Amino acid sequence: MLTEKLDAVVIGAGPVGLACALEIQRQGLTVTVVDKGALVNSIVGYPTNMEFFSTPELLEIGGHPFPMASYKPHREDALDYYQRVAAAEKLDLRLYERVTGLRGQAGDFVVETTKGEIAARAVVVATGFFDVPNTLGIPGEELPHVNHYYKEPYAHAGRTVVVVGAKNSSAKAALALARAGARVTLVVRGGEVSESVKYWIRPDLLNRIKEGRITAYFNTTITAITPGTVEVVTPAGPRSLPADYVYALTGYRPDYTLLTDMLALPLDENDAARPPLHDPATHETARPGVYAAGTVCGGLATSRWFIENGRHHAQLIAGALAKHPA
Repeated sequence: MLTEKLDAVVIGAGPVGLACALEIQRQGLTVTVVDKGALVNSIVGYPTNMEFFSTPELLEIGGHPFPMASYKPHREDALDYYQRVAAAEKLDLRLYERVTGLRGQAGDFVVETTKGEIAARAVVVATGFFDVPNTLGIPGEELPHVNHYYKEPYAHAGRTVVVVGAKNSSAKAALALARAGARVTLVVRGGEVSESVKYWIRPDLLNRIKEGRITAYFNTTITAITPGTVEVVTPAGPRSLPADYVYALTGYRPDYTLLTDMLALPLDENDAARPPLHDPATHETARPGVYAAGTVCGGLATSRWFIENGRHHAQLIAGALAKHPA
C-alpha cells in the first residue's frame, strides 16, 4: 500500500543517513529512513571492541555531544551514541527493509521496498560501501570457512588462519589473531605492508613478522581456496598454504546494483572511481530529486569520504530541500 507522500526518504541508516534525516526534519520536512539491516548496520558489522581512528567530536551528528572518558571511541560506544541520537530526534526508522526500486520523478517518487511502497518528493542515498566486499574472483571463495568480514579472534585459538591483505583491517586482524593463539599467515599482493597502515599498527605488525609470530608472503597472489588450503603463487613459485579459516579482507565497494539498476543514477565515467554524478553544492545527483551523501559520493574511492566529512553533506542537502522543494 502506498504511503502518504513524504518530503524525503533517506536510504541508509548509517551515521550520515541519520544526520541527513535529522537535518531534513529540523527544516520542518517529513522524512523516513529505510535500511536493509540494523541501525548503523555497518558499525554493527565492525570487529568487536574496534577503536575508531577519529576522536568523538568528529563523529558527532546534529550537534549532539559524544561524551567519552577515553581519547577515542570504540565500536560499542558509537553504537550507543547513534542509537541515542536517533531516539532523541524521534527519527522514523524502517529497518530490515530493503529498497528494490525507484520510479517516478522529482516531486513524485515512489520508493519500492520489500515491505511496500513509499511516496516521496525527494530521495537521499546514504548507503556507504561496507556491504559489498571486493571479491578475489577465485575458485573456493564461496566456501563456508572464507569470510570477508572479521569480527573477533577467539574462535581461532590453536587454528591456522590465512589473512589476505595488507591495510589497516588486515593488519589489525592478523595481530589480534596471533595474540589469541592462532597460527597466522598473511598473504600480500604487493611488496610490503601498506604505508597507509596507521603509524602505531604498522611497526607492531612488522615486528611480529620479523620475530616469526606471523608468517608473511609478499608479492603473492591467490589462485584457489580448498577446504584445507590456500593455493598461492609466490616469487619462488606455487605453494599450498594450510588454512582452517580464511579472512579475505580485500576492501569493499558501493552497491552499484542499487545505484545504477534500481535507482538509475548516472555515474561519472570520466572518473575511474565511477561516483554518482552530483552537484557538490547541493549533492543533488544527475537524476533530479535524488541526492547522494557520505561515502557513496566517492564511488570506488571509498577513502574520499568518511563519517567525519560526510556528515556535513546533511546540512547541504537539507538546505537544498528547504529552499527548493522537489
